[in-house]
Amino acid sequence: MSEELRFIADAMLGKLARWMRTIGYDVEYERDIDDSVLVQRAIEQNRIILTRDTLLIKRRDVGGRCFFIESNEIGEQLRQVLERFKPDKGRFLMRCLRCNAELNDIEKAEVRDKVPPYVYFSQNDFSVCPICGRIYWAGTHRERMIEDLEKLMAEFGEDEK
Repeated sequence: MSEELRFIADAMLGKLARWMRTIGYDVEYERDIDDSVLVQRAIEQNRIILTRDTLLIKRRDVGGRCFFIESNEIGEQLRQVLERFKPDKGRFLMRCLRCNAELNDIEKAEVRDKVPPYVYFSQNDFSVCPICGRIYWAGTHRERMIEDLEKLMAEFGEDEK
């Protein structure tokens, strides 16, 4: 995945935006964004519009910067994105799933009162979102997400890390 590759997802693609962030893509998303605002941001921020809206892709001001998502099913949507825009596996889980910011490492001592006690005592590595403050750690949910994503990517002939 090229570093300058950036996306903005329309209102119909919130789940896709979240999964793409999990993979490491830079995907802006707002649930209630107006099409004209979405197009304006895409142009200003040099983003590719992800959409299921056939009217949106026909707009003159879009200028070919749309990628039409064909399926309603999230697995198929991800497959379509992965076929077209190859991800960088080293970027897995490096973005906040909530707000899209790149995560920063944080010292364990700094999260002591911000995570459940079991998590604090069972984990050593933590990350924090610099925008919303959400704290992340490598729990079993992370391992399952990586396994699921690697299986999906293996279907496209991607090599292991």
